Amino acid sequence: MSNHDFNNLLWFLAVARERSFTRAAAKLGIAQSTLSHAIKGLESDMGLRLLTRTTRSVSLTAAGERLRTTLAPRVEEIEAEIDDLMSLRDKASGSIRITLSEHALETVVWPKLQPVLAAHPDIQVELNADIGFLNIVENGFDAGVRLGESVEKDMVAVRIGPDWRLVAVAAPSYFAARPRPTHPRELVAHNCMNLRQKSSGGLYQWEFSKRGQELRVKVSGQLTFSNTQSMLAPALAGYGIAYLPEDAVARHVRAGELEIVLGDWSPPFDGYFLYYPRQRQSLPAFQVIVNALRHRATPA
Repeated sequence: MSNHDFNNLLWFLAVARERSFTRAAAKLGIAQSTLSHAIKGLESDMGLRLLTRTTRSVSLTAAGERLRTTLAPRVEEIEAEIDDLMSLRDKASGSIRITLSEHALETVVWPKLQPVLAAHPDIQVELNADIGFLNIVENGFDAGVRLGESVEKDMVAVRIGPDWRLVAVAAPSYFAARPRPTHPRELVAHNCMNLRQKSSGGLYQWEFSKRGQELRVKVSGQLTFSNTQSMLAPALAGYGIAYLPEDAVARHVRAGELEIVLGDWSPPFDGYFLYYPRQRQSLPAFQVIVNALRHRATPA
């Protein structure tokens, strides 16, 4: 049978339900003559008489009734499934995949997601913790989280966190027998903890800035880690200098367990942004996540 016959089958069902070409044509939004011609074509293709027509009524033949009982439940099932799919346009449901750093996950994303996920049980979120710069489109992610300065220009970017900074810290015991660095270049003489970037495999170079002068320092030391969180315990134990988010070490600095060095070389920078391709923003579930993560500055 030709592809066009599927339309004819649906039109046949309309006539079978209404028992009238006039009413069926009106519901379908087509001319009665077009409908009559289509049903005749269906009967011709099948080689069967499906309808008995009189001037006042339409009834089904035995073959027509058999075709109706075969088609009707299947078409209704398809229509119901399509209705369910169409409801996804307005219902916040489905899976959202986001790639981000562990620091962004712990300090910004997870605290904001908890109440949202509780309120929207039909939304599933996959959070891939990675400090590397993954291509979200090529790797099948809906969105990523990066610092504002590193977001691609062709992406939609939404700020989700405040400005923050990285600081060089070490325990007082580490400095007991060593001078505190006063310039970033002096770090090369210290035991510093390196960070291995998963995506590139290279070591992160510590970045500093002061009065327009920007420096990148390639540090060295006994320890190398794949994430910044693992550096905290060795730093507290006096094993060397670590370069960590200030919010991760603030309480230890207040307690005197760690000291910040080169603080005047560590200005704040743009915080975290959620970035994603423009076509993602129309999905209801995605909009729920974006609105939940959006940064709202606290009034001074």
